[in-house]
Amino acid sequence: MSILTAAKLSRAPAAGLAAVGVLWGGLAASMPDIKARVGASDAELGLSLLFSAAGGVIAMWFAPRVGAALGRFAMPVMCLLVAAAFYVPLLAWDFLTLGAAMFVVGLAVAGLDILTNVEISARETRHGQHLMGFNHAMFSFAFAGAAYGTSLARQAGAGPDEILPILSVVCVGLAAMSYLPQVAQDAQQDTGQAARPPWAAVILTGVILMASFIGENSTEAWSALHIERTLGAPAGEGGLGPAVLGLVMGIGRLFGQVISERIGHGRLIFGSGVLGVIGALMIAGAGSAEMVIVGVSVSAVGMAVIVPSAMSILGARVGEKERALALSRAWMLGIVGFFIGPALMGGISELFGLRVSFVAIACVVAVILPAIWALEGRRARA
Repeated sequence: MSILTAAKLSRAPAAGLAAVGVLWGGLAASMPDIKARVGASDAELGLSLLFSAAGGVIAMWFAPRVGAALGRFAMPVMCLLVAAAFYVPLLAWDFLTLGAAMFVVGLAVAGLDILTNVEISARETRHGQHLMGFNHAMFSFAFAGAAYGTSLARQAGAGPDEILPILSVVCVGLAAMSYLPQVAQDAQQDTGQAARPPWAAVILTGVILMASFIGENSTEAWSALHIERTLGAPAGEGGLGPAVLGLVMGIGRLFGQVISERIGHGRLIFGSGVLGVIGALMIAGAGSAEMVIVGVSVSAVGMAVIVPSAMSILGARVGEKERALALSRAWMLGIVGFFIGPALMGGISELFGLRVSFVAIACVVAVILPAIWALEGRRARA
């Protein structure tokens, strides 16, 4: 299937995931300034970011009901909430108020995240095509663009007060693109409560998502600080870490969509997990900013396809009535890792430094290998 075909089938959910990428890319590249602004230590910053997990879990729990209630307006409404969320961190004055702000951010962005993934899975079933790779590539490209633009703006002397409102306007535009036509509304009407999903597969998928998100978001949130603080790079240059991560992941997801059709999602996830471990270890041992970027690139190639491939595996195993519930619960477990990762990094960094933190991340990513083996084994026995 061509990329153009995937784009035609995915306009609305791709716009939703792009909005998620714009938010996280802008925040990741702004994190050194936000940290200095509130006067937080590494551990306090990690704790503040952990508050996002609480908001994310709440959003995941109610996402199927919200999607059913709002129907084809669900994604535009959630995109607008994400646009509004850009302003919340600007109100923080210490790490506690930053934590409260990140709770709101997590609530908004996680709701949009799961609604887009449920819609993508429904379209994969409807059209018999793999679409997760393309759509998640749009997240990565948006993340890279926002991170790189933020990095350039910081080098020019701009701060979060100038940068984040501009990115908010971008998300308003994406909200208009995420509107669903009437024919796609049925996919949003099912709350997923009419049948029991295969819980063993849901849990294993959630574990894979969690480990992948820990590796991905830890690199997003802390690579900029690692480059600027551990290796002494100038302010603004650290934004290249998350920017390169997003760009390489976007490219990897486009190619991953093609490769998965040839070797299968399971083998692709296993090989990608190995690359993710190697990349994290390279970042930990890097002696220069350039070597960190190389490690980030290797990690990005590994992390790129794990989440969309795992979601495709689970989505193919459940029926239409189970899909929203199954994906939301797996995503709810996985999204905890998205927020635990930076907090874990902060605590370990406070005690042992960022190098040891990235070694710990490599160990977490390694959990993907036995998890995908167990998930594929269950499918073989089914």
